[in-house]
Amino acid sequence: MDQPRRPGIVLTEAQKKRQRERSIAIALALAVLVALFFAVTMVKGPIVLQRPM
Repeated sequence: MDQPRRPGIVLTEAQKKRQRERSIAIALALAVLVALFFAVTMVKGPIVLQRPM
């Protein structure tokens, strides 16, 4: 049974732009968080990696 394809959600150009800006903001926030964790690990030094299991 071949059903006709219904179009999904079609965004306007303004919505696409806002979605892209939101995605970029989330990516930047994630990058800052990763950099922060890395910096804190470096400040604490390599002793952080030598913990007993």
